[in-house]
Amino acid sequence: MLESWRKSMDLVGPGPLDPHFDDANEAVRTLPVEGRWLDLGSGAGFPGVALAAWHPHSQVTLVERRQKRAAFLEVVLGEAKLGNASVLCGDADALAPGWDGIISRAFRSPQEVAALARTLLRTGGRLVLMVARDEGGTPEGFVEERVHSYLIDGKPRRVVILVRA
Repeated sequence: MLESWRKSMDLVGPGPLDPHFDDANEAVRTLPVEGRWLDLGSGAGFPGVALAAWHPHSQVTLVERRQKRAAFLEVVLGEAKLGNASVLCGDADALAPGWDGIISRAFRSPQEVAALARTLLRTGGRLVLMVARDEGGTPEGFVEERVHSYLIDGKPRRVVILVRA
């Protein structure tokens, strides 16, 4: 489905799609996921769709401000029969607080995502940042819980799990 929609919807850039799927799966499969989670800037559904698939007892909200991408995500969730996931077409900055977890891949800089997460996460909630390299220290108001490093197409990737203090 992504291959047939990618160009008309500007979902992902050129090149093979497998690395996107591999990255999302590697990033989320071992995460400690419970409760209500946000995938900020879901775009083509990476990593939120994989998060919902790997953790069926959680509730995952894919946040995408662009209407046509949000429509694509609705179709994907329907086809995948992921009843624990939903799409919210809107601005992440307007969300209400109280979330158990937030994941982000290329939404904004890690520092900007952490600043937004401080307002959205409950105390003890987790922020998961998917980054290509070490992008600075632990943001203020968080404690580093775990770092998971791996390779995708020979390129280093990291998942940094932070807990809101």
